[in-house]
Amino acid sequence: MTRYVAFLGSINVGGNRLTMADLRAAFEMEDFSNVETVVASGNVLFDFDERPTRGLEEKLGGILVERFAMDAAVCVRDKAEVAAAIADNPFAGEGEDKQVHTHFLEHQPSPEQFERLIADQAERGTEKLAAGDRALYIDFVGGVADSKLTGAFIARRLGCKGTARNMRSLARILGKM
Repeated sequence: MTRYVAFLGSINVGGNRLTMADLRAAFEMEDFSNVETVVASGNVLFDFDERPTRGLEEKLGGILVERFAMDAAVCVRDKAEVAAAIADNPFAGEGEDKQVHTHFLEHQPSPEQFERLIADQAERGTEKLAAGDRALYIDFVGGVADSKLTGAFIARRLGCKGTARNMRSLARILGKM
């Protein structure tokens, strides 16, 4: 069995209310084992047979739609991928941990899509951005709350949904894997 984490977007924000107990139960009903949630914002740790994470993302996305009528971003990573999302973030250790994020993406955008996002955002705010492996690295220099860099803006520019976690949350999740 391999240990994975599912980063689910838009859980318990906007009208997507879902108890972590219900979420854990849904995972367990689908034969995922050792299911644990970390913070009530859509971080689900679980064990499952080793397989490409893309197939798991599709399966979990279907569960969210079928059981909870939620079409949320689903990004699944194994322990090594979470560790890389921290280590490869060029802003980690440079900016404040609560302001530095890895925005996990459902697939890898093209270099041109990343370039467009970075250029368009440069006109809107002070955030620092860098492309990663199925990820966008962000330093919300002026704070997340006041930023115009939204998930919807990122999704339109990159052509895929995603969900972000700050360095504190990622370190906590990695510690539980």
